[in-house]
Amino acid sequence: MVTASDFRKGVTFEKDGQPCLVVDFQHVKPGKGAAFVRTKYKNLITGAIREEAFNPSDKFPKANIETKQMQYLYNDGELYYFMDEETFDQIPLNYEQVEDAIKFLKENEVATIRFYQGAPFQVEGPNFVDLEIIDTEPGIKGDTASNVTKAATVETGAVIQVPLFINVGDKVKIDTRTSEYLSRVN
Repeated sequence: MVTASDFRKGVTFEKDGQPCLVVDFQHVKPGKGAAFVRTKYKNLITGAIREEAFNPSDKFPKANIETKQMQYLYNDGELYYFMDEETFDQIPLNYEQVEDAIKFLKENEVATIRFYQGAPFQVEGPNFVDLEIIDTEPGIKGDTASNVTKAATVETGAVIQVPLFINVGDKVKIDTRTSEYLSRVN
């Protein structure tokens, strides 16, 4: 059990049968009245963020979140298949479960999958990836205005904004958390 007075950033707990993660907290002791814990927490299944005040003695069950490194194998049109690298078990996931990570994930790359009570609920790819540009407008010589970008499609199908000097066939480093171009890779 976790009490509200134990809340810190990153603590997981169950509320109404749903796993939650403490995003922010503040212990408040007003001049009059009882102390309370102002908490901002995220429902790990739905992604909804709520703010609520709890009595410091409120108790919640601890949410046990299991994390596994799994290899992305392939997509059959509907499902995305991942393999546990230790047991070689394969699990199929639908697009809603993988949509944030899959746009920058190539086959055979490793992703982090989080499980709650044995069911996968979140897929997270690597923070940085190197991908090849497969489609973009050609750069125009002499067009050197600063901070001007153009749309480019990478080999996984994701569309990102890149500087004008990037051409088809170039490899680029991308921050997957923000979908931002970072640099060209040799």
